[in-house]
Amino acid sequence: MHAVVLHSFGPAENLGYEVVPDPEPGPGQVRIAVKAAGVHLVETMLRKGGISDPETPLPPLPELPTIFGGEVAGIVDAVGPDVDPAWIGRDVVTAGGRPGGYAELAVADLAAVHRVPDGVGHASAVAMIVTGVTALHFLDVAELTSSDVVLVTSAAGGVGRLLVQYARRLGAQVIGAAGGAAKVAAVRELGADLAVDYDEPGWQQRVADALGGRKVTALLDGVGGDRARAAFELLADGGRCLTIGTSSERPIEPDPRLVAERGLSVTNALMLLLGQQDRRPAYEVRALAAVAEGALVPAVQTFPLSEAAAAHAALESRRTTGKVVLVP
Repeated sequence: MHAVVLHSFGPAENLGYEVVPDPEPGPGQVRIAVKAAGVHLVETMLRKGGISDPETPLPPLPELPTIFGGEVAGIVDAVGPDVDPAWIGRDVVTAGGRPGGYAELAVADLAAVHRVPDGVGHASAVAMIVTGVTALHFLDVAELTSSDVVLVTSAAGGVGRLLVQYARRLGAQVIGAAGGAAKVAAVRELGADLAVDYDEPGWQQRVADALGGRKVTALLDGVGGDRARAAFELLADGGRCLTIGTSSERPIEPDPRLVAERGLSVTNALMLLLGQQDRRPAYEVRALAAVAEGALVPAVQTFPLSEAAAAHAALESRRTTGKVVLVP
């Protein structure tokens, strides 16, 4: 089979497309003919050999050579010796953490596999199995109501788009911030009350003017860095800031004295999610149900499996919209 293999840590071009032996499923496992493999920002960091930011939790660096890809959707084509052969031919999706998804065939533990709901495509399923889970957990922590004024950063990303959709359906006032005209247009199409380019000077004033005296009550941040700090300044007294990642590779780091004086709350929702892995299967079921029902619609940007290096480069340079997915 063909797979994308990393032999040495470094830039995206270190990801090589090559022929490797087919994997075989062991006890309690199935083999999946991969139709879609999710690409995660964490994988770009691991590919580089990790980063020094202690606020960005990373799994241990893999032994090399390695094949990334823990998010896989496809069709079961073989089963382990103790697995019911009836699984063969079923559409499934998994994010069980076992690497190897950047390939034409991947092995997964049956215990971590879900059936893909009828009417849901492989790319959408693989987008929801991690991105959807992250968004739903984020929203549970945020406890949004229709009276909230919500500011979503990285609003054109995989998680950000789902947050905008949910908040709009709830009836909250939603501002989506993203970088570049194309991404701002994508956020506007989601129905955000205001879509702004946070790479343009004066974007904060645009938000303040549009709110007409109202203030942001909930900041849902997935970008970190200077953009997040600028967004944080728009929070009302008593407002809440929830972070779900740092695509800029820098945390928001608000002034603790300012947080206390203004009665603000700052919650690292990503760390909460990582500390509640026992609840993950239930979130995965919810995420797949949400896309099957049309309650949440993930955006997917696909790259051929052979162009995984280009997918990594685009993702880490913030040139993608929605969930990045590799397809054979």
